[in-house]
Amino acid sequence: MAPPPLLTLQNVALTLGGKPLLESADLSVSPGERLCLVGRNGSGKSTLLRIAAGEVEADAGARFLQPGASLRYLPQEPDLSKFETTLDYVVAGLGPTDDPHIAKALLLELGLTGEENPRSLSGGEGRRAALARVLAPEPDVLLLDEPTNHLDLPAILWLEERLAGLRSAIVVISHDRRFLQDLTRATLWLDRGRTRYLSRGFKEFEAWRDREIEEEEKQQHKIDRKIVAEEHWLRYGVTGRRKRNQKRLGDLREMRAARRRRIAPTGDIKLEVAEAQTSGTLVVEARGISKSFGDRVIVGNFSTRVLRGDRLGIVGANGAGKTTLVKLLTGALAPDNGYVRSGAAVEMATLDQSRASLDPQTTLKDALTGGGSDFVEINGQRKHVVGYMRDFLFGPEQARTPIGRLSGGERGRLLLARALAQPSNLLVLDEPTNDLDLETLDLLEEMLADYPGTLIVVSHDRDFLDRIATSVLMSEGDGRWIEYAGGYSDMVAQRGEGVQARSAATAPRDEKPKAPAAAPRQKPASKPRLTFAEQHALATLPAKMEELRGKREKLRKILDDPELYARDPAKFADASKLFAKLEAELAAAEESWLELEIKREEIGG
Repeated sequence: MAPPPLLTLQNVALTLGGKPLLESADLSVSPGERLCLVGRNGSGKSTLLRIAAGEVEADAGARFLQPGASLRYLPQEPDLSKFETTLDYVVAGLGPTDDPHIAKALLLELGLTGEENPRSLSGGEGRRAALARVLAPEPDVLLLDEPTNHLDLPAILWLEERLAGLRSAIVVISHDRRFLQDLTRATLWLDRGRTRYLSRGFKEFEAWRDREIEEEEKQQHKIDRKIVAEEHWLRYGVTGRRKRNQKRLGDLREMRAARRRRIAPTGDIKLEVAEAQTSGTLVVEARGISKSFGDRVIVGNFSTRVLRGDRLGIVGANGAGKTTLVKLLTGALAPDNGYVRSGAAVEMATLDQSRASLDPQTTLKDALTGGGSDFVEINGQRKHVVGYMRDFLFGPEQARTPIGRLSGGERGRLLLARALAQPSNLLVLDEPTNDLDLETLDLLEEMLADYPGTLIVVSHDRDFLDRIATSVLMSEGDGRWIEYAGGYSDMVAQRGEGVQARSAATAPRDEKPKAPAAAPRQKPASKPRLTFAEQHALATLPAKMEELRGKREKLRKILDDPELYARDPAKFADASKLFAKLEAELAAAEESWLELEIKREEIGG
C-alpha cells in the first residue's frame, strides 16, 4: 500500500491583477518524490510553489501538510539582509533538533566561510548560502525554485550529487535540462492555470507535452466543425419537434460558451536576429595574451583564432576569469602582453546577462527603441515596437511597464530582444539561458543554429553547450585555458573528467578556503540510498512475482489441453493472450526486483 502524500494542493485558484493565474492546480508530494514543475514563464510556477510552501494563500482550494512533516523552500531571490553573517542566516533555518555544525560544514563545502556579510555577497554566493539553509535540516519536503541560477558548474554538479543522496521529497523548478533529467522521476506541467501529471521524469516530458497539445488541437478542431454544422442546422433545419430543437439549441449555446472560455496555448516567441554584412574569414585572433590582477594570473600566454561561423563556448568555475577572457577577445580590455586582432567588417552585439545596463525606471518600450521612437529596425525594415514586443511574448499593455516590475524571465526575454535587434555578425552571449523557459530555450537554440555569423557564449548550461557549441574553451586553473572540440560532453570525454574534479585547482589563489570539490563525495549524506518507493518495491515485488507465477501455471494447464483449440477457439485465443501478458508482467517484475536487489547490495542497504 502506497504511503499517504506528505504535501497536497487540491483545486488551487488564484487571481492576480484581475487576471486568473491559477484555476484548478493540484500538487501531490509523496515520500521520496523527485518531481519537476514545468511551464512557460509567467504561467504561475513560482506562485504555486509559494502556495505549497505556505507563503501565499490561494483564493480557493485546499493545502495540506502532514502533521510533523518538515518543509523548506528556496525562493528565486532569497533575502539575507536581516542577518549579520551567512552562518547566522543558515543557522536560523535549522529546527530545534538540528545540528548547527552541519550548517558550517555545508557552507564550507559550498565555498563560503560563514563569516561573509550577506549585504556584500554576489548573486552566486547568495544562492550558495540559501542552498545551505534549506539543505542543512534535511527536511521531509524540499521546494526549490531555480536552484542552479548563478551557480557555476562545480556547484551545480555538487548540488546534483547532494540532492541525489537526500531522503527528502523534492519539487524543483529549473531551466537546466540536464539537471532535471538527472534528478527527476515525475513531471507536473502547469499550463493555462491547470496542472497535468506525468509519472516519468523530465527526459520524457517534451515529447509527451507535444502529443498533449496536438491531441487538444484535434479535439478543438472537431468541436469547431460541430459548431459550424449546428449553426447550419439552426439557420436551415429547424423543422423537428420543439422539445428536441430546444435541447440542440442549448447544446450549441454551451459549445459556443466553452469555445469563448477556452484559453489557447501560449504563442511561441519569434526570434529573429538583425544580420550585418558578412565578416571576414578571421573574426578574432589572439597571440600570446596574458592578464593578471596583482599576483593572480587570469590568462597566461594564451593564443587562439576564432573563424567565421565558429560557436565557441567558455566554461569554468566562478572566479576563473571567463568574463575577463571575453573582454580581452572582444577588445573591451587590453592584455598585459601579446595582442588581439579583430577581423574585417566585424559587427558585434552583446547580451549583458548581469542586467547592469537595465535601468529599473526605464519603460519596456524605451528599452527596446532607445527612447523617442515607436519603431525598431530589424534587417533594414522598421517594425512597430508593439509588434516586436509580441514576438517576445510581451502584451501591448506592458509597453509602459518599468523594467523593475518585470519578472526574471521577462527581463531575460527583454535582454534577448535588445541584443537581437542590433545588426551583428558576432554575437557575444553571457549566460543567455538564465531565467528563460524551456520553450524559449528551444527557439533560441534553433535561431543560433541558423545564425550565419559567429558566436561566443559563456554558459554553465551543459545541455545548451552540447546543442550549440562547436568547441569549448575550458579554464584549467592558474591562467591556463585549453580548447576542446565539440560541446560540453565532448570536452568531458576528451579531458577524462568534468569541471568538478578540478574545481579546487581552478579556484583563485586568494580563495583557498573555498573548495566545493571532492568533499561531498566523502560525506555520508551523499551516499546513494534506496528511496522509500524502492524499499517498498523491494519488499512487495517477491509476493507479486509469486502471484503472477501462480496465475501463469493455471493458464498453462488450460492451454496444455490438446483439444481446447478445436473445441473452443475463442477461449484458446483469450487464454493465449492472457498468458503472454502474464509472461511480460512477470519478466518486468523480475527485472525490477533484480535491479533493486543489486543496488541494495552495492550500497550495503
